[in-house]
Amino acid sequence: MPADSAGPLAAFRPKLLDTLPGYTRAHLARDLGAGLTVGVVALPLAMAFAIASGLKPEAGLFTAIIAGFLISALGGSRVQIGGPAGAFIVIVYGILERYGPANLIIATAMSGVLLFLMGLFRLGALIRFIPIAVVIGFTNGIAVLIMLSQVKDFLGLTLDKVPASFFAQLHALGGALHTVNPTALALALGSLILVAVWQRLMPRLGPEKLPFSGKLTVVPGTIVALALATLLSWALALPVETIGSKFGGIPAALPAFVWPAFSWSTVQFLLMPALTLALLGAIESLLCARIADGYTPDRHNPNQELMAQGVANFVTPFFGGMPATGTIARTVTNAKSGAVSPVAGIVHALTLLVVVLVAAPLAQHIPLAALAGILVYVAWNMGEWREFVQLRQYRLPYRLTLLAVFGLTVIVDLTVAVEVGLIAAGLTFIYRISSLSRAEPVGASDQPVLAGRAAEVQAWRLYGALFFGAVKLVENLEHHLPARALVLDLKNLIYIDSSGADTLRDLARSCERQGVRLILCGLTHQPLDIARRSGLLDTLPPAQVCPDLAAGLAAAVSAP
Repeated sequence: MPADSAGPLAAFRPKLLDTLPGYTRAHLARDLGAGLTVGVVALPLAMAFAIASGLKPEAGLFTAIIAGFLISALGGSRVQIGGPAGAFIVIVYGILERYGPANLIIATAMSGVLLFLMGLFRLGALIRFIPIAVVIGFTNGIAVLIMLSQVKDFLGLTLDKVPASFFAQLHALGGALHTVNPTALALALGSLILVAVWQRLMPRLGPEKLPFSGKLTVVPGTIVALALATLLSWALALPVETIGSKFGGIPAALPAFVWPAFSWSTVQFLLMPALTLALLGAIESLLCARIADGYTPDRHNPNQELMAQGVANFVTPFFGGMPATGTIARTVTNAKSGAVSPVAGIVHALTLLVVVLVAAPLAQHIPLAALAGILVYVAWNMGEWREFVQLRQYRLPYRLTLLAVFGLTVIVDLTVAVEVGLIAAGLTFIYRISSLSRAEPVGASDQPVLAGRAAEVQAWRLYGALFFGAVKLVENLEHHLPARALVLDLKNLIYIDSSGADTLRDLARSCERQGVRLILCGLTHQPLDIARRSGLLDTLPPAQVCPDLAAGLAAAVSAP
């Protein structure tokens, strides 16, 4: 069923259904290769994101498996890969700290419902209206918080629990600096350097420079770093914390359904955390889908994508998972590996499922320091650091918005940061639009019919938008009304809101009290529609509504 036939609601039609007609064995081979590749890439990231969020590593793996499968099978993008993301680390950690694991399940499920409703009611396109300054500000802020959250494992500090708030984290980490583990620090630094060098060096090497380099570029640096660090930790019995020593390993079994014990009285307090998860998930997934469009022959369906994200986030937490969204690094890897349909994302989820069932016992030797080094690299790549250097090129409101969102994200809370950023961006937009709206007098040099009639007839051209932020333009005209007629040329107005229409009605009443004829000219499109619906045209005789300025002036000077 076409999307337009669903009326005000979006039609539920996964992109998978559109890609299956004409699907060939060649397509399947490409999707299998891409799915296996991105499954290998997702393995260390899924565990790292879960651990950094305060959860067990299997929570990240179960999320990548279940949510990854659902997002690919039901989503609106050909190559989008869903799963746990770094953007959720700070929020999930804070929810766990404040409300506990049972309420994290409820908050995640609530966010799934909100995401599905956003897609159902066609709100996917509205996400694009979030200003880029707000997006960059909170993205960079989250990147800083992710790196800060990894300091404990990166340095191997002896610290029972890292607080959720920024200043409390700094205080706790500073107080534990004397417990630095040199071995853990060496592993973390080595993993970080290896991933960074591998990711930058391998794509530049060709077979003529290094044998088998073409095959090596397929292997992600994160897997290489994780494998080497794990081998060293196990072979040398290094004194570092591992997944086995902290979490007891990863269960080699399918996740079981879990119904959390919670109180309905606490659900009301979870609305804001759920809304934060939903908004961040929507922004991340749709930004990722837009990037994925550059690798596909068609565009994604944002509303279908949101509905798929909603289903995934509603189902996954009841099976031991965490919030999920579209992931840029894995999606780009999937696309560059040759994926042509959502089948690749399904293969990626099944690959991780096989790893969990077969190779889970090996995960107990993975050192947390190596995962910390990998996450620091991911966080660094996540940030748009060049934007700070280029801030001088932008106007002061843009700079203040970006820096305010960044600072509030790091120091206070992501929800507060986005709220303040949107308010600041909205006020800036209102100011800009109101400054572009103007009223210009029409003189005798432009319209000779006005010669010698300055005291009797005035004419003004209005430009821009007549909305609540620019009604002063019309209000000022009331203080200097002419003796006979006031002509307003509205041809160049692109928009009038209800406040603008009310102001014009007030002007009409003021003119009537003083015996001045108000003549409106050039009303078209939206301004004409709002003038009709608001009753503005009902307050004026038909002779005082003219098609253009010339007709309006003729009516003004010819009337007794």
